[in-house]
Formats: sequence, structure tokens, C-alpha cells
Amino acid sequence: MPVESPRRVAVATLGCKVNQCESAAMADRLKQLGHTVVGFDAEADVFIINTCTVTARTDFQSRQLIRRAARRNPGAPVIVTGCYAQVAPDLLKELPNVRLVAGNVEKELIPGLVGTLNGGPVDVLVRDIGQARQFSGLTPDRFPGRTRAFLKIQDGCNARCSYCIVPKARGPSRSMPEDRVLERVASLAAAGYREIVFTGIHLGAWGQDLTPSSDFPSLLRRTGDSGQIGRLRLSSIEPMEVTDELIACLRDSTVLCRHLHIPLQSGDDRILATMGRHYNREFFRERIERLVSEIPDLAIGVDVMAGFPGEGDHEFENTMAMLRELPVAYLHVFPYSERPGTAASGMPGKVEESVRAARAAALRGLGLAKREAFVKRFAGSKQVVLVEGSRDRKTDRLKGFTGNYIPVCLQGGSRNMMNRFVDVVIELDDAGTATGRVCHEP
Repeated sequence: MPVESPRRVAVATLGCKVNQCESAAMADRLKQLGHTVVGFDAEADVFIINTCTVTARTDFQSRQLIRRAARRNPGAPVIVTGCYAQVAPDLLKELPNVRLVAGNVEKELIPGLVGTLNGGPVDVLVRDIGQARQFSGLTPDRFPGRTRAFLKIQDGCNARCSYCIVPKARGPSRSMPEDRVLERVASLAAAGYREIVFTGIHLGAWGQDLTPSSDFPSLLRRTGDSGQIGRLRLSSIEPMEVTDELIACLRDSTVLCRHLHIPLQSGDDRILATMGRHYNREFFRERIERLVSEIPDLAIGVDVMAGFPGEGDHEFENTMAMLRELPVAYLHVFPYSERPGTAASGMPGKVEESVRAARAAALRGLGLAKREAFVKRFAGSKQVVLVEGSRDRKTDRLKGFTGNYIPVCLQGGSRNMMNRFVDVVIELDDAGTATGRVCHEP
């Protein structure tokens, strides 16, 4: 039921799509309780900052946002939640205006506490997330300003990659029950979303903790067979989970987008082993080549890390050489960031930050060339674009994405095409950017 004293609440989110889903769910609940959700730079009575801790930079950005909120309204309490709050609550509770630090499990409690929060001592609600066994109920009904909806169906991770703090921040793998997934897909489709993105911390582990256990490809088939949604897209999935069954799903489905994001991290076998990754470069190569052989128009994005401890010039060149050869569409590049408490933080062979930055820049240059080459392959072809609900800022044109994740600005077209599937012919402008000549308006 609505609260007695409604408040203006600003919500800021850092990090992954899972965090974005949870922030959207908190915003939904706040509105249901009678509060008003405002922009972060607007006048607010309470600030909620949903943090990330995957790198030292995101820690810094989280602290910056907390201080910015305190400067914006010195009398407004600040609630800090998310992964940084989970692993460093004692640090965060000392920052200006912080009145509540809530862990990832306790995130569900925040909307109900906003109306009661004032001055006084800092409350810290952070349990041992390693004991978490239930999937969080924080799932939003709306994503304001977005054409596609993100649906968190899995949380936590049982892997122990040596560089990664996420298992300590998110706990063990937990899955949304299958019938609940299908209910949420139907609800989001009924709300007008034509594309849904399944997301999770370790998405491919979905179903393994359920009783009885299930598997991810069977969920994908059942979701596609339900006929509820026009497009289903996957967020990141691990190389070992690119199974023959998953490849068959992608190949045969009329709903699944021809798009995968698969973390490689390194193209050197010794570095992969010290990272705690459970595959080698040849396994990764075989999976990518198999995917593209069976699904030629598939877009594959790859995560790659620069400057992991022990990475010398030889190991880095192994990564560059492998990526030059692989038929991938784009790279997501980040320099190694030391996370306290991880195995990698104590490893010898630290790489200087300037070297990490230079290697990351080289990888980004290769990624740009890969992206341009992938887009060029589709010049002159007919593609289906889901037109977004906002225009491109630079050109003021309608914009959208193809199923295989090519961003397209449309040539012409009217506002009634927004949130609709439109057939376009891909053309390239002088800068090599994809534009779409509309075949016919829906």
C-alpha cells in the first residue's frame, strides 16, 4: 500500500544488465508505493546508488556518485547497494550522507525502507551472500525509454576465475523457475516489448540448481515455442556452454537472435590456465568456427582482457593473432584490474598499467576493424530492424538493431514505426556506418 510520506527518489546504476534489471524493479516498486522516481541530477529527497565492483574504476565511479549525491542535496540520505556494497560495506558506510548500505540479497527491502529513512546512524544490511539459495524476486514490469526488456533469469556464479570478485559479490548460482520465466516473458510481451534479453551473472548455468534440474537450451526451445515474443536475445554465455544443443537452438529458432557474446579473456593457453578458465585456445577456436559454419550470419562478440599477471609480449601476441583470424564481429576490451581477495591479486608478474593500456588500445583498434568488416558483409542485404523508441542523437533519424546486432539509422520513416519490426536494405554511408532503406512502412 502507498506510503504516508511520498518522496522523490533518484536511482543511479553502475555495471551489468543484471544491476539494470534490479534498479528498474526497485523503481517499479517505489512508484507502486507512491514515491516519485526522478533523474539523478534532479532535486531528490533520497538517492539510491546501485554499485558495481568488477574493476577498480567502477569502485571509484561508485564513490564519485555517492559524493555527487551528497553535494547535490546535503540533507538527502543516500542508500548504497549492489556488488560494491556487498563486499565493502564498512568502507561505504563512512562516505557522506550514507544512511543505509544494503547487500545484493537485501536489495529487495530498499523500496519499503525509503519512506522511513532520515538522519541518524548508518544501517548496514549485508548478509553472507555465500549462503544465498533463493532467486531474488526483483524483476521489473517496465523499462522506461527502452524498446527491449531485460529479464534476469539467473544470479550468482559457482566458477572461480582467479581475477573475478563477482562470486563474492553475487553468491552461488540461483535460477528463476522455468514456469516463472515463461510467465515473465508473457507479461513483458503483453506490455508491448517485442524483444526480450535473457540475462544473468552466469547465464548458461541456468537450471542446474533447480529441482528437478533443467538445462538452458530446453528453456530457450520452450520460450520460442510459446509464441509470446518476436525476438529473444542472450547476454554473455561461457564457451563451455556453447554446446551442440545450443548451436542447434540458434540455428533452428525463428525467435532467437543470431547474436552471441562469448568471453575469451586470453588467446594464450598458459594465461587461460592461470586465469582459471576451463578451456584452451583450440577449444574456443573450434566453437567459434563451428558456430559460424552452421549460422553464417551470426554476430559473435568477445570479451578480452589485457595485461593479466604474467602476460608478456609473446602471450599478448598469441591473443592478437588468434583474434585476427577468428570470424568475430566485435571485441569488448578491458585492461586487467586487480581485485582484493582474488587469487590473481597475489600472483607474480604484474604488468605495468601503461603496458595494459597500450595493449587494450591495440585490441580496441582490432575490434573496430572487426566490427567494420562484419557490417560491410551485409551491405545490400535485406534485414529486419526493431525500431527503437528514441531517435539517433547525431542524425535525428529513427534507429534500431538487426537481429545480429548491427546498429542501423533509417533513411526516412515515420514515428509510427517505433517499436515495430521493419524490413530494410542495408546501405553504408561514407563513414562505413550502416543505414537502412525502408522497404515498406508497417
